[in-house]
Amino acid sequence: MGEQHRGIGMTSARTRERLVQRLAASGIRSAAVLERIRTVPRHLFIDEALSSRAYEDSALPIGQGQTISQPYIVALMTQALIENGADRRPEKVLEVGTGCGYQTAVLAPLVGQLFTIERISALQRAARQRLSQLGLGNIRYRHGDGCEGWPGQAPFDGIIVTAAPAEVPPVLLDQLAPDGRLVIPVGPTGSQELLRFTRRGEEIERELLSRVSFVPLLEGKS
Repeated sequence: MGEQHRGIGMTSARTRERLVQRLAASGIRSAAVLERIRTVPRHLFIDEALSSRAYEDSALPIGQGQTISQPYIVALMTQALIENGADRRPEKVLEVGTGCGYQTAVLAPLVGQLFTIERISALQRAARQRLSQLGLGNIRYRHGDGCEGWPGQAPFDGIIVTAAPAEVPPVLLDQLAPDGRLVIPVGPTGSQELLRFTRRGEEIERELLSRVSFVPLLEGKS
């Protein structure tokens, strides 16, 4: 891996390791998720002017009114989706909201195939280029309205949503496979909950994971 990917100074291995230790102390227990946080070069997914803050546990702006989520939330959502992955790795996963591609990069090697949708074409193009540079080959991309899911590829073993609707889109629950999981922030700005829904036959289990703050999930594409 080149020097650009290894990182120097504020993107050094020591700086990343401090972040990983902080996440572990905060309750991230998946060794696979912590290793992805350790190895994914987060500084590549943000503006160069903010690179000194790449391994802080904080959200940062990425343009287009969007943000890159704080590493703890990325780790928490990934862990919630793949828990028990040692014996049943999610083979087919949908990500709604590619954004800058950081969550995509953390999640992709932990699942069989990742389908990711982004409504803002400029963000999708930039994310696709970064993810290609990292050699992640199990990702399929779509420029479209994530509120509709990806009907042609459903059902999914897992769905992860990186922006918050006011209410859970029923279409996403409908696209879950048996025992599939949907991890999604829900609610208005200032009062959002990170939830995990699991399909059990005809029933849907609901779990509260955390209080969170995400940009709103918008319909349409641009």
